[in-house]
Amino acid sequence: MAELLSRWMTDRVVKALQVRRVVSLAGVRQCGKTTLVRHLLGGGTTFRSLDDPLLLRSALEDPAGFLKTGASTLVVDELQKAPDLLPLIKMAVDESSRCGQFLLTGSANIAALPQIAESLAGRLATLRLRTLTIGEIMGRPPRFLQNVFNGRVPDRPAEADREAILRLAFRGGYPEALALDESDRREWLQDYLAAILARDLADLANIRRRDALRQLVEVLAAWSAKELNFAEMGSTIGIARQTLDSYVGALEMLYLFEQVPCWIATDYARVGRRPKWYCADSGLMSAVLRWRFDEVVQNPDRAGKLLETFVFHELAAQADLDRCGVFHYRDRNQHEVDFVVESERGDLLGIEVKTGSLVRKDDFKGLFWFREHIAKTRRFTGIVLYTGRQTVPFGDGMKAVPVSALWESEGD
Repeated sequence: MAELLSRWMTDRVVKALQVRRVVSLAGVRQCGKTTLVRHLLGGGTTFRSLDDPLLLRSALEDPAGFLKTGASTLVVDELQKAPDLLPLIKMAVDESSRCGQFLLTGSANIAALPQIAESLAGRLATLRLRTLTIGEIMGRPPRFLQNVFNGRVPDRPAEADREAILRLAFRGGYPEALALDESDRREWLQDYLAAILARDLADLANIRRRDALRQLVEVLAAWSAKELNFAEMGSTIGIARQTLDSYVGALEMLYLFEQVPCWIATDYARVGRRPKWYCADSGLMSAVLRWRFDEVVQNPDRAGKLLETFVFHELAAQADLDRCGVFHYRDRNQHEVDFVVESERGDLLGIEVKTGSLVRKDDFKGLFWFREHIAKTRRFTGIVLYTGRQTVPFGDGMKAVPVSALWESEGD
């Protein structure tokens, strides 16, 4: 199925290769990077994966020879396994200003590696590929954020109800797991995670407590859509704060978890504001926590965590394309907004996520407060995403909108 689906990021990759010498396309393992690249690039391209032991040995023992090729573009997959290639890539692109010389793909955020800052600063375009969105699976264009920021909130009846939406969230977006039933998909995702923890983390961190690492993954999944309390987490698992920071950082570099910063008006106001953390795929979160769908539907806390993690993934994929920032808001007085999306031109969209199929005006209280006290003169739109089927107005610039509008936006 993955080979038949068009990825939203394709056009961004094509454009980046036309204007930059080196392009990095990164994302969690099995999200479809290799499929995208192989279908995107035809003749004149050489693909070399460092998952191949022989090629990895070549890259480590003879990096200059490994990079020699007559191809117009050399694709190096899983570059984090051989960071010593970076200075030689820098030398190559410094000698030639031709665009599209290297496409670096990988399951780790190589932009966070110290060698990148030293070697490819200003020469590298960094792009992120996430697991599949519902829009990509359905062949729909990514227009929700564009439409909302242009004042066109989708208002046609939704196609999906609460159970259907939660089922989509529970499934997640890993291409290979889409067609599996619930039991097989859970087993696939658990095996997938075990392989990453056993293999990929060794390239990024010195993991001494693998038992604690596995427990940490479960704790992080349980805390998805919340602010992390590192002191409480460290005492629960029984590891020192420095070790905890290292392990969490490694999991973040592998795109398994992601932090969403608190929206602030000034750098000074950032002090004391915690980020919220999300599992990068709602299906993976469900598998890590060993949830069963029939239990999730009946459990408000689990359904809320699942839906908010799912909505984050759908929003973030569109924000990546539209160069929007995604934040949350919470202050010391407990004023909260689940998501604040900031457009390139500075317009703001506040989003609350609600698992119920009914909405009351009280559900907008955080959005009204944010508009009056924080957004002020900025153009602001407030939305409560819920599992009902109709778009309903709740005052100037405030609307209840079906979650399915994220992929059923007008203009399809």
